[in-house]
Formats: sequence, structure tokens, C-alpha cells
Amino acid sequence: MSQSTLDDDELFGEAASEMREDVEASLDDARAALPDSEAVWDAEADNVLGVLNGLRSALDVEDAADELRDAKKWFTMGQRADAFDDADDLEASIEEVEETIETIEEAHEQVGDLTATIPDLRGTLDEAAESTDDEDAADADADADAEEAEAE
Repeated sequence: MSQSTLDDDELFGEAASEMREDVEASLDDARAALPDSEAVWDAEADNVLGVLNGLRSALDVEDAADELRDAKKWFTMGQRADAFDDADDLEASIEEVEETIETIEEAHEQVGDLTATIPDLRGTLDEAAESTDDEDAADADADADAEEAEAE
């Protein structure tokens, strides 16, 4: 084997090692960027809409998704270059983080839908209560008129 071939193999090995480290670092960063469970569970607000808005903010995974994208980019490069001796662990980690992000994104979307629905629901309930109050007032007026008519 020539000296240049040995140097190329060493360089490729170093590059493969660095690529694995980049994938692992990006996955670690993605996990670190996931929402904190306490931020999702604990709520401080004056009303339901405040709680929902806080939850929606807590479920933001944009930074984690960016880090996952970097991990997948470097993993794909390394895989296509056949740079990894054993990539199964990296692939499993990527899938795990990806599934977690997808679950959080689904929850974020559901909370967003509910956040948009709650004010409309409140308005509908207020209108229903006003209609009931109006009907009760009309019934009371009719009863009072009937009592006056009987008294006369």
C-alpha cells in the first residue's frame, strides 16, 4: 500500500469519526432543545386562554427540529459515503428524536386549535346566557302582567 493511500484512509477515518461526532452532537442539542416537561406541565395564568397560550409557547420545537435537521444531514452524508462502520445506533437515535418532535408538534397544533376555539365558545355561551336572561325577564313581565290583570 502506498503512503498516499494510507494517508487517504487515515483522513477518511478521521472525517468519518468527526461526522459521527457531529451527528451525535446535533442529536444531543436537539434533545436539549426539546421543551422542559415542567414548562409543559406547570401553568400560571388568570384564565384558560392564558394557560393554553402558555402551553402552546412551551411546546415550541423549532430549535430542536433545526438540530435534528443538522443531525440528519450529516448522517445522510456519512451513510452515502459509507463512512460509518455501524450506523444503526445513530439511525435509531434520529428516529427517536424525530418521533418525539412529531408528537410535540401534534400537541402544539391541537393546543393551537383549542386556543382558537375557546374565545368563540365563550362568546356562544355568553349569548346563550343572555338569551336565557331575556326569556326569564320576558316571562317575569308576563307573569306580573297576568297578576295585575287578575287583581283588577
